[in-house]
Amino acid sequence: MTLIGALIKQGLILGSRVRLRELDPAREQRKELRKLLRAARSTAFGKHYGFDELLSARDFSARFQDRVPLFTYNSIYKDWWHRCLAEETDVCWPGYVKYFALSSGTSESASKHIPVTKEMIKALRKASIRQILTLGRYDLPAEFFEKGILWLGGSTDLKKHGGYYEGDVSGISARRVPIWFQRYYKPGKEISREKDWNIKLEEITRQAANWDIGIITGVPSWVQLLLEKVIERYKLKTIHDLWPNLRVYAHGGVSFDPYRSSFDKFFAHPVHYIEMYPASEGFFAFQTEPGVRHMRMVMNNGIFFEFIPFNETNFDDNGEPRPEAKAVTIDKAENGKDYALVLSSCAGAWRYLIGDVIRFTDVSQGDIIITGRTKHFLSLVGEHLSVDNMNHAVEAVSRRFSVDIPEFTVCGVPHQGSFAHQWYLGVQHGSLNVDEAGRHLDEELKRLNDDYAVERGSALHAPMITTIPAERFYQFMQANGRMGGQNKFPRVMKAAQHDAWKNFLDASR
Repeated sequence: MTLIGALIKQGLILGSRVRLRELDPAREQRKELRKLLRAARSTAFGKHYGFDELLSARDFSARFQDRVPLFTYNSIYKDWWHRCLAEETDVCWPGYVKYFALSSGTSESASKHIPVTKEMIKALRKASIRQILTLGRYDLPAEFFEKGILWLGGSTDLKKHGGYYEGDVSGISARRVPIWFQRYYKPGKEISREKDWNIKLEEITRQAANWDIGIITGVPSWVQLLLEKVIERYKLKTIHDLWPNLRVYAHGGVSFDPYRSSFDKFFAHPVHYIEMYPASEGFFAFQTEPGVRHMRMVMNNGIFFEFIPFNETNFDDNGEPRPEAKAVTIDKAENGKDYALVLSSCAGAWRYLIGDVIRFTDVSQGDIIITGRTKHFLSLVGEHLSVDNMNHAVEAVSRRFSVDIPEFTVCGVPHQGSFAHQWYLGVQHGSLNVDEAGRHLDEELKRLNDDYAVERGSALHAPMITTIPAERFYQFMQANGRMGGQNKFPRVMKAAQHDAWKNFLDASR
């Protein structure tokens, strides 16, 4: 046991006890909203919506909800954020916005420009440190705390436009790595600047033998590609033959369930899978202890959250909020219900719907799971199938037939005078009988979702299954310039996306 490692471990244990003490989420959120309103009261947005007057109200939170409308990206960009891109100051947040995160996520649209202020960069760093503190709750050897951290994110070589820079939010965050963190940070400044994702993966693979990695963090699909390349290059049985001290994989961006069986095969001994919830708009939540499947929201770090019940009253069939949609604060949220996430932040986002759907497992602690996207669900005839349902059903098929299915997508299609779900399963290390897989998937979805079970007895035909190599998903993303960073393959495809996908598969046969 090294002295430095032992000291770091003990410090993290003590820090986790202090930082993770139980807080009152509702009280912390009221304090956070007041801070945000005070900070932005003299901005164009703050003056327009009378933040000074709101702050003097007894129930300023309710007044804020009444006065400020809900915004989607298109509406807030059209009304406000375009002025930030035009290099105007004091628009939605004090000062000048120097960085914009490019976010396309799983949408087929052009990249969004999300403001990233210096206060948000500090908040991102603060949340990351808090997550690191949670390692004090894990059974990790002292020497682990001196090992490298491989951060597989976007390029730090940001694109300059006039007076501002744009790029992946992970690249913006990694651009100014704290001095104390640099000795641990991999792949290092030089490789991190690389914009071509294929070249970056190749360079990391080439350097991998020179590193002693303890933690990997990144989106599962890209980390999986990297680990496969490293194992193949060095003729390894598992990644632990090269990195014996690897103990933690921190993942986010998509559900880890479809990837779990694939990742288990990379390791010779147990690795802690730690879920986190970073986005272009902020760092919202992270897993605070081993052995749980939920994350705790960060309630006191520059973001005020609201929650719109995700139902037909508040959202239309395309997942767009209805004009009469109403949001609740955390003190009025309920366990077990799905909510579309709304946030106001120190980056100048105000009552902004980011498109994610979450479910509380414990409102009193702010514990959540991510269940999907407002626009990524299937309800052709009222089956109300969520991405969470899909992830669990695919994982069940993977277990039942002992085959890895790290990628999948599904689209609603007309079929024999009614409708059906067309599934594409990305199979790895095995093969599937589509008829058997379809039956098991169908039964699992019926078990998970009562609405689906009802509609399968009437207007919805049995699912149609197509199996393809998992690599096709990554090849499609590469063909569309969507490799790396926070890009994810859409779990639910709309008609135009589905046509492009079918054309790609036909051309690649």
